[in-house]
Amino acid sequence: MPTLILRRGHGIEQAWPRRSTGVAMAPSFFGLSKHSCHRIENSSTESDDAMNSALIFAQASFYDLTYARFCMLHFLEFAIWGAWYVVLGNFLEARGFSRKDIGRIYGTMAVGAIISPVFVGAIADRYLSTQLVIGGLHLAGAVLLFAMSRIHTSRSFYWTALVYSLAYSPTLALVNSIVFANIPEGLEASTYFPLIRVFGTIGWILAGLSLKLLLKPNEPVSERPLLLAACLSAVLGFYSLSLPDTPPAFPAAVANSVEEGKFTREVGDQLLEVGNVQQAIDEGLLSREQAKGIPKPFQFADVFGLVRELPVFLMVSLVISMAMGFYFAFGALFLEKNARVEPQNVGPIMTIGQLVEIVFMLSLPWFLGTLGMPTVLALGVAAWAIRFGFFSIGTLPLVLIGIALHGICFDFFFAAGFIHVDALASEAIRNSAQTLYGMLVYGVGLYLGNELAGWLNQYCTLETTAEGEIKLVRHTNWRKFWAIPCAVVTIALLLLVAAQQLGR
Repeated sequence: MPTLILRRGHGIEQAWPRRSTGVAMAPSFFGLSKHSCHRIENSSTESDDAMNSALIFAQASFYDLTYARFCMLHFLEFAIWGAWYVVLGNFLEARGFSRKDIGRIYGTMAVGAIISPVFVGAIADRYLSTQLVIGGLHLAGAVLLFAMSRIHTSRSFYWTALVYSLAYSPTLALVNSIVFANIPEGLEASTYFPLIRVFGTIGWILAGLSLKLLLKPNEPVSERPLLLAACLSAVLGFYSLSLPDTPPAFPAAVANSVEEGKFTREVGDQLLEVGNVQQAIDEGLLSREQAKGIPKPFQFADVFGLVRELPVFLMVSLVISMAMGFYFAFGALFLEKNARVEPQNVGPIMTIGQLVEIVFMLSLPWFLGTLGMPTVLALGVAAWAIRFGFFSIGTLPLVLIGIALHGICFDFFFAAGFIHVDALASEAIRNSAQTLYGMLVYGVGLYLGNELAGWLNQYCTLETTAEGEIKLVRHTNWRKFWAIPCAVVTIALLLLVAAQQLGR
């Protein structure tokens, strides 16, 4: 499951209730405030830490539900995606779509990741409250998912899936930004966000496990996963309206800067009229110091700066994101066709990867501190090569191990990669670096991987029609299909290690 671009916005005052003392209540697990924790600790001074933790968990919802609401937001966000995305290839195969069509349709999510966030993010930053944008996009998404479940032609399905990707992709960043916008000042976002984000992975897992109940035994994958996703999308669309009001980040940041005395109200009004902080700096309306804390527009020119600063790492990132495209587009179909797993069991088995991902995501800071970033990144690339090598051999035990490697494949390279980019990108491009890297791995690389996977799988597939039969029968050389990306990823690993040794 993809790592997401984290954007911190504004609107802190709307999120957490305040005591009469004016001190913000700090959320703990499921939103318990520090004040609440203090009362519990005082009332049970002789209890051990485990008992205190149990009391904190049990009484959390009585004091502050905002944290729990954000956990539910992430749960639903990724349950929608996990309900249909993994088994989409199996569904399209059952409807007679070609392997090229399957790869191309999977690529629509990558196109959405490239195009939509830039424009929808600008709307959320300047014009509409974040929770309204999330709600509106998911309500539209529910209609589109339902339409996809009823379409039987590849061309119509492609265009409907593309429009859906334009609606869904920006919400991946917005569900993060609304959380960061509402974490009170003085609290470490890195402490609270992982405990919220992990509910997204749980949502993905439970959605995948539910397919065991939705799909009929010994029958091809039906439209039910898409219908489940449509229902969840509608629920999230209405649920989003109950989230804390998070006004547009740009005007909120300007208002905060005026209140802090960074510039006058007249300058703030002019800045709102200009609508672009970079343009205001260029015109001499603001200094760079005064503009700190105000969202800057995405700068495509920063692409060249990022490539110049991290050439080898970005090249390897492109290769690994293409490998991810191969895995998501054809991993589940491979499980059904080569490993002979029943269609209703494909989704649950694929969730093994997400279960392992939780462990490695929570332990990633320890691995980074113990092994160091270069080693962690290299292990992430190596895991992809090993995964494809096991897939190429094709025996069920090795295939299951390859799926279980998802925690290392994803967390050790992509999650660590975002941290790596943030640490090494220069101050001049840091504002755009995370967005650029996200567009590279979840946009350009994933799209190329999906397209190439569809083309290569079609090339490795022999289509025949039995005598007297109309139905097309496909025989895929899965060994060759997985061996090629295995070799390419191995070369990328050698390139990365060589660059690390040379200090590049």
